[in-house]
Amino acid sequence: MEYNVNKYKEMLTLENQNQNLISRKNMAYEIEKHVEDSLKISDFLDLSSEKLVDIGSGAGFPGMIIAIAFPRADITLVESDHKKSQFLKEVSRELGLDNVEVICARVEELGQDASYRGKFSLCSTRAVASMNVLLEYGLPLLCPGGRLLLWKGRNYQQEIDQAQNALVILGGLLENVYRYTLMEERDRAIVIVRKEKPTPEKYPRRVGIPAKRPL
Repeated sequence: MEYNVNKYKEMLTLENQNQNLISRKNMAYEIEKHVEDSLKISDFLDLSSEKLVDIGSGAGFPGMIIAIAFPRADITLVESDHKKSQFLKEVSRELGLDNVEVICARVEELGQDASYRGKFSLCSTRAVASMNVLLEYGLPLLCPGGRLLLWKGRNYQQEIDQAQNALVILGGLLENVYRYTLMEERDRAIVIVRKEKPTPEKYPRRVGIPAKRPL
């Protein structure tokens, strides 16, 4: 794993000169921080045999790092930006990650596609949107009993409070909140939501609407 993580860091450092994937200020530190944050899930859960979809994968956090750490997991990375998704495909090829599929698409469209809707046991996402929006993106992709893994900062409790209506409508139940410290940052959390009931067919709504008019 360590070789692949180091190789990924090298590729990200080079690619970040072509497109702005992460902050260029103190870049080595930022990469280390993002990698460590992505790996925090392994302190709480074993993802070895899971079928996971990562939405808004960007530079690969947390989905690509999870794929490297759990080579037996089946990982689908969803990134709507073409250049970013091409970078993820290049990383997957270079590292020989045969457990990774990269899809360049909007998650709202994927959630209405029978090939993906209800097909995953886990859905991860980090630094993409507020919780009430992410519930609409992620829950339709999960099978019954599947879990949504949401990386959140210090305002996680406020986001949970604001997401109560979306949880009821979309069939989710707050299962757990794993709190941790990342380097010098306290009050970080991975919020776990379990899919308790089927998500109504009309969700997710069409592209752009979940973010514009959150439930």
